[in-house]
Amino acid sequence: MLKELLQKNASAFISMLLLVVVPVLVSSTLVYYLYQYQAVLQSLNLAQTLLYFVVVAFTMAFALTPTTFVALVTGYYFGWPGFAGVVCSYGLAALIGYGVAKLVDHGKMLAFLHRFPKAGAVMDELREQSWGLIILTRISPVLPFAFMTFVLSLLQVERKKFLLASMLGMLPRTLFFFWVGTQAQNIITLLNDPSAGNEGKILVIGLIIVSLFGLYYIFNNAIKKALRRTAEAKK
Repeated sequence: MLKELLQKNASAFISMLLLVVVPVLVSSTLVYYLYQYQAVLQSLNLAQTLLYFVVVAFTMAFALTPTTFVALVTGYYFGWPGFAGVVCSYGLAALIGYGVAKLVDHGKMLAFLHRFPKAGAVMDELREQSWGLIILTRISPVLPFAFMTFVLSLLQVERKKFLLASMLGMLPRTLFFFWVGTQAQNIITLLNDPSAGNEGKILVIGLIIVSLFGLYYIFNNAIKKALRRTAEAKK
């Protein structure tokens, strides 16, 4: 089963691996250029600012930059007037990633899992609880945005629900890291230590805990319901 799963979904698994590794490598390189060209970013006109948000939406969608990195940098350079722009760019990034994932996967992963009654039943239950599932995965600062977009899209969730739940789930950590960016005095110091002291560390840990326990509840509930459904179907 595992070998067949890997063979039939090789493109999906390779894509997911790249979506985890690439953001770390690219963001590390960008730190240098952000420091060198601070004056340029702080003097953008309206058209250039809009272009900036479109560009970062694509970089987040294709895992070139982490969402936390974008929130910190945007808060630092644009201040609160840029908050609406970064939220909209998250939404655009989610839609782009959703569309790309569907093109890569073509529903093959879900179709494969439905060949196994219990696995298929679990996936169906998770899709039924997709609103909470998406919000909880977006709340956590440690779950890569582009990677989770790809994984969640495999459930074939309705596009509108996917967008709204993604944006709502991203708000708590976006607010925090954006605020941290607005308070920073130096871009290098900001990106090296984005937690804003002990209070920030506590908040980040709290978001992770909420995400973990919430996801555990959803997965546990989905598995129980799926097992109950398959047992009833056999009677």
